[in-house]
Amino acid sequence: MLHVDGTRLKDSAGKVVRLQGVNVPSLDWSNTGDHLTLSINRALTDWKAKLIRIPLSQDRWFGKSGDSSAEYRTVVDGVVRQIAAQNSYALLDLHWSNGGKWGENIGQHCMPDDLSVLFWKDLAKRYANHPAVLFDLYNEPHDVSWEIWKSGGMVEERNDDPKRGLHLTYHTPGMQALLDTVRATGAKNVVVAGGLDWGYDLSGVLKGHALRDPNGNGILYGTHIYPWKKDWDTHVTPVAQKHAVFVGEVGTKPWKPTDPPHENVYTESWAPEVIAYMNKHQLSWTAWSFHPSANPCLLTGWDYKPTGYWGVYVKAALTGAK
Repeated sequence: MLHVDGTRLKDSAGKVVRLQGVNVPSLDWSNTGDHLTLSINRALTDWKAKLIRIPLSQDRWFGKSGDSSAEYRTVVDGVVRQIAAQNSYALLDLHWSNGGKWGENIGQHCMPDDLSVLFWKDLAKRYANHPAVLFDLYNEPHDVSWEIWKSGGMVEERNDDPKRGLHLTYHTPGMQALLDTVRATGAKNVVVAGGLDWGYDLSGVLKGHALRDPNGNGILYGTHIYPWKKDWDTHVTPVAQKHAVFVGEVGTKPWKPTDPPHENVYTESWAPEVIAYMNKHQLSWTAWSFHPSANPCLLTGWDYKPTGYWGVYVKAALTGAK
């Protein structure tokens, strides 16, 4: 099993381990995934990934999405076995929640909800102390205070889309409670705790909001870096100098008119710049995404050819190609 020592991950022999890999999404929106087995195999063999981040849905885990819980768990078990068999690591990520109501509003929310506690209680017990498994507590926290991020409280979400008219109020247990839930199962697995601003900003960790983990193998503070997330040396670097930091999502793509306006910041220089940044600070990372339609895409299609704007840079970084 891996453990955190200062700012680094280490194995059981005390050797520093830097995990580099990709996100393989689809178990967040599908019970069986899209080309899942082949994608993982190609990522591990052709692209030389050592870490695969697997986004999951708490509703699917408990069969609350209209699909089979048993089928879903069997697929996740198979993913873990496949990755472990190739001497690599699986990061199981709570990607989609529901705002505290089973089967409703399934997707990304500001924070995990009280049903997320049940998810981690169950999943952590299932994979407790599996040497190939790490846990990512919640995909992209956002639009709450650091106090609520850490210790919980009431969350209000508003959606400006009149077609959805979504207005949710729910309780979040906070990230410390989710970590405590994992540890209460006896699971010491390394845990990722993503920051605020959609998982990007880690600055609050140094302002009294670091998590406590006296009974586990440690915490990686997770950041998601995209081109519109600026000032890395303000929001990420200071934390990386004192804590172990992991880049759970990173990627870029050319902008098109149907994309959100704030994403219109693409430059051809960004991909090599962000890879250089992660190398400089020796950060572990998983690129988004090893899928041809979950942008920013590493793949042009199911032939697994890398995209020119992002995939070629990631494949070169993983394989050591010049």
